[in-house]
Amino acid sequence: MTIEQYRAMQHTVPTAPGVYRFISAAGVILYVGKAKSLRSRLSSYFSERRDMLAKTKAMVRAAVRFEYTIVNSEQDALLLECTLIKENQPRYNVMLKDGKTYPYFCIKNEAFPRVYMTRRVIKDGSLYFGPYTALQQVYVIRDLIKQLFPLRTCPYALTSETIQRKKVKLCLEYHIKNCLGPCQGLQSREDYDEKITQIKNILKGNFGSVKQYLKQEMLRYAEELEFEKAELVRQKLLALEDYQGKSTVVSTTISDVDVFSIATDEQFAYVNFLRVSNGAVISAFTQELTKNLDDEPENLLLYAILALREKFGNKNREIIVPFEVSVPENDILITVPRIGDKKKLLEVSEKNVQYFLLQKRREQINKSVKQSSEERILRTLQKDLNMSELPMHIECFDNSNFHGSFPVSSCVVFKNAKPSKRDYRHFNVKTVEGPNDFATMEEVVYRRYRRLLEEDMGLPQLVIIDGGKGQLSAAMKSIKALGLEKKMTIVGIAKQLEEIFFPEDPIPLYIDKKSESLKLIQQARNEAHRFGITFHRNQRSKGFTVTELTQIEGIGSVTADKLLSHFKSIKKLSEAEIDKIQAVVGKAAGKKVFKYFAQKRKEK
Repeated sequence: MTIEQYRAMQHTVPTAPGVYRFISAAGVILYVGKAKSLRSRLSSYFSERRDMLAKTKAMVRAAVRFEYTIVNSEQDALLLECTLIKENQPRYNVMLKDGKTYPYFCIKNEAFPRVYMTRRVIKDGSLYFGPYTALQQVYVIRDLIKQLFPLRTCPYALTSETIQRKKVKLCLEYHIKNCLGPCQGLQSREDYDEKITQIKNILKGNFGSVKQYLKQEMLRYAEELEFEKAELVRQKLLALEDYQGKSTVVSTTISDVDVFSIATDEQFAYVNFLRVSNGAVISAFTQELTKNLDDEPENLLLYAILALREKFGNKNREIIVPFEVSVPENDILITVPRIGDKKKLLEVSEKNVQYFLLQKRREQINKSVKQSSEERILRTLQKDLNMSELPMHIECFDNSNFHGSFPVSSCVVFKNAKPSKRDYRHFNVKTVEGPNDFATMEEVVYRRYRRLLEEDMGLPQLVIIDGGKGQLSAAMKSIKALGLEKKMTIVGIAKQLEEIFFPEDPIPLYIDKKSESLKLIQQARNEAHRFGITFHRNQRSKGFTVTELTQIEGIGSVTADKLLSHFKSIKKLSEAEIDKIQAVVGKAAGKKVFKYFAQKRKEK
């Protein structure tokens, strides 16, 4: 939409508060925003301001029209804006970044609920507490719950009928006292649900209620003269107090509050969230947001507050923030502290978010240094080999055999100057007989690149052949047969003087021995040799073993493979009883094998 088009219709836009949407030619919502006055806010996008962000200009150019919705107040506009952003995920709106899946505690929606850790939130009526950013904290809480309140872990549906008919048997968990046996009616529904209530209190940080419950249990057992049970409850109470003592107590005067702080850089914003219950920090989380058009800290913080409170299921009525924000809920108290315990609490949150920002900057610097190092090596290699493309994808071939027996070949893959081990391939040579290194190289190169062409996979920019002119010439036969000689750079490396050979060029290239590009070629060559030798040894070992068995008269390779698959080794086979061998390969063959090993034992 152009400035002229907007000016022609500007008078029709109301001055009331509302939500507006910029829409592309394809009907996709590009951006959702809120405004006190729709006319004033929309006019700002079509003014000739020089300080307008490039992203904003790009968004306006991409939009062909806009729509708006009038609401009663700014708070209504904020709620509608948040709803539309969640539904449509517009490209130019601020986005929460979820780089990883954090763990939650789940209280399953079922009779006699299970409590377990999960990374998947399923909307089936179950209760989820989290997410937790520190995995160690999750394990500590899990062990505490297990110690205080033994619960079932089995997945069975414990209906009244199932329990009455005793369809589920007591398992090991019951016998080691990790479960009280609700499946057999040994624990009542009321007692189980009371323990679930106390677990909810622990996960919410309400330790006072849990301690009161345990004290009452201890006194009840003592009155009933069940002193052993009372002592067990006392130990649980001590364990809970020990766990609570390790929580970060920030104030004895502050009850339940949420604390938010924000830090920004050029591309991202980071919002730290501290959840305080009974004066102790029970969880901390830092959310990363991608900045697009909404660059005002107030808007970024407000968006994060609404999203994080929904994510964590928080209902605290007081929010501590570094500056004023307008939350749409009327019963929420916004506090911007200047002094006192709440100010100290805000400072804790600000330290967390600043540390997170510094950590991200260090990661970006390290990543940048690493990328520039890899790019420098590849550009040096490109220059040394006079390549037209940067060799982001390199493949190297090597052959191995034992006096012509068990010929194999290996292909290793380097991507961005690093080994990509999942792409490594090894080949059993099929068409070559005897020690013919050249023919072997011709076969495996042809098989490798015919396969890549058939599967429409990307070709490497550089192919390295471990060997001199002969191996390189053999490889080039396959490359030419496939019509790939102009699509890849192919070189050979001779081991003795580290000479680099090019096809149809008798004069080798000598790269400086200290050059990073030569070291990369050598690394690829050595890795291909290692990978090939390992595979060759495995094949040779298997071949020698099968050969020993096939030397027995009447025993073929199929029978030998059956015996090895069953007994796993020659040693175990040689020690086996005749009836066990016959059970695998039959009476006649089993008798021959047993007789062979019996004769070997006598000779020793």
